[in-house]
Amino acid sequence: MSESAQSAPPVTFPPAFLWGAATSAYQIEGAVREDGRTPSIWDTFSHTPGRTADGETGDIAVDHYHRYRDDVALMAELGLNAYRFSISWSRVQPTGRGPAVQRGLDFYRRLVDELLAHGIRPAITLYHWDLPQELEDAGGWPERDTAYRFAEYARIVGEALGDRVEQWITLNEPWCSAFLGYGSGVHAPGRTDAAASLRAAHHLNLAHGLGASALRSVMPTRNAVAVSLNSSVVRTVSQDPADLAAGQKIDDLANGVFHGPMLHGAYPETLLAATSSVTDWSYVRDGDLETIHQPLDALGLNYYTPTLVSAAEEQVSGPRPDGHGASAHSPWPGADDVAFHQTPGERTEMGWTIDPTGLHELIMRYTREAPGLPLYVTENGAAYDDKPDPDGRVHDPERIAYLHGHLSAVRRAITDGADVRGYFLWSLMDNFEWAYGYEKRFGAVYVDYTTLERTPKSSAHWYGRAARTGELPPLEG
Repeated sequence: MSESAQSAPPVTFPPAFLWGAATSAYQIEGAVREDGRTPSIWDTFSHTPGRTADGETGDIAVDHYHRYRDDVALMAELGLNAYRFSISWSRVQPTGRGPAVQRGLDFYRRLVDELLAHGIRPAITLYHWDLPQELEDAGGWPERDTAYRFAEYARIVGEALGDRVEQWITLNEPWCSAFLGYGSGVHAPGRTDAAASLRAAHHLNLAHGLGASALRSVMPTRNAVAVSLNSSVVRTVSQDPADLAAGQKIDDLANGVFHGPMLHGAYPETLLAATSSVTDWSYVRDGDLETIHQPLDALGLNYYTPTLVSAAEEQVSGPRPDGHGASAHSPWPGADDVAFHQTPGERTEMGWTIDPTGLHELIMRYTREAPGLPLYVTENGAAYDDKPDPDGRVHDPERIAYLHGHLSAVRRAITDGADVRGYFLWSLMDNFEWAYGYEKRFGAVYVDYTTLERTPKSSAHWYGRAARTGELPPLEG
């Protein structure tokens, strides 16, 4: 360690800061046919040849459904005081309609009780991409009815768990659901229809508004309702007007399409103009924007890497960068005149550039976009090619450096006036990484996919020490 690093002042956090980890249901639970659960779009997608790496699925994942008590005990042992997890919609409401299956809800009741018994604060995400297949068969997110089905589901879960869970997130990364699911097709359900992706985005927005209202109708007023957005930090290669226009177009499609109606009650005029050749937006009905523009109690921000764009010299065709896999179809409707560039610097196993300044920039942007609204970093982390050493230990100094850099950026944002209340590391443990199958390891806890044995990596111990002390430990080395 350098002398300057040793002499640097400690990076400390406010006493009430939440130190958490995050997961999602399809990535960890397994037990896909137990206790009444029916297929989601990710079950169907992962079982479709050619959709995921090596045809891998979440059928077993890391078997959290049966091992949740051990996993909660591990979180407590590490020192975490918060855990963000998602509910499997088709485990609770198998057809996406009608009454709940109590056996499915009982699993989440047991999980919440276990977390509370260990002093860990649960944070529930209602939707992390796993739409019940029957709702997709009826049209999926491009259909308005799906938003109303989501509100019904939100009410069911809110009634069941709202007495014990205070932190609620309606949707996780609706950009991915809309534009990777229905635009580029690299995520479930794998459709490639630009107009449908924009319809899906609007109906996800509507689902958020209806869902937030449904939650509040059945929960104590102390509970907080939020949404988690994977807002992009969009940068341009130059200040040339054409490049700035390209940046505006991607910022609208990545960010404004969601935070416009959610935070400000309107879609950006520049977005509507840029996509007018793709859709006429006639599905936005009177009253929709008021419904979407529900008051939020907090905003979740998911950040991994910045986006660098310019104006394209000619119309772009073929694969387009989206951070989640290759596709011949663009996830950016109406943006065929925009070129994407690799940002410079070190990269993770995902090929994503490591740039903590982007997280600081994102936090400060939303401090300005929504003054007075508490913020949480609901996802941030890195994939590395982690392997056990001969003694069975897993050393991942790269991840420790990544976390140190990004948590330091969070602390700088707090110093600069941002109201950041917590940080959720992605992810608690290695898991099914969507179209990448099991080849990308984001976990702070190593999972042997043959035995499903859990082994905390050195980053887990480092992060746990930060959680227990409220201060970032020194880097290894």
